[in-house]
Amino acid sequence: MAKKVTITLDEDILAFIDKQAANNGDAPNRSGYINDILSQHRRAVLKAEMIAALIEDASDPEYQEEIALWDCVGGDGID
Repeated sequence: MAKKVTITLDEDILAFIDKQAANNGDAPNRSGYINDILSQHRRAVLKAEMIAALIEDASDPEYQEEIALWDCVGGDGID
């Protein structure tokens, strides 16, 4: 569900957005362009957060021990 919002932008930023939106075949308007850019940024942030969590888990000896126990169970032939 889309919601309408009002934001304030510097003139040079707005000119940049207008230029980019005009060249954007997927979303040739300001709203579509900004939505696409923010969606990409959100995916990048979530990816970075997931990678950080995986790195943290990889360095946690208790977590690794638990995973090793589950690996043994996974190979017991139960489907």
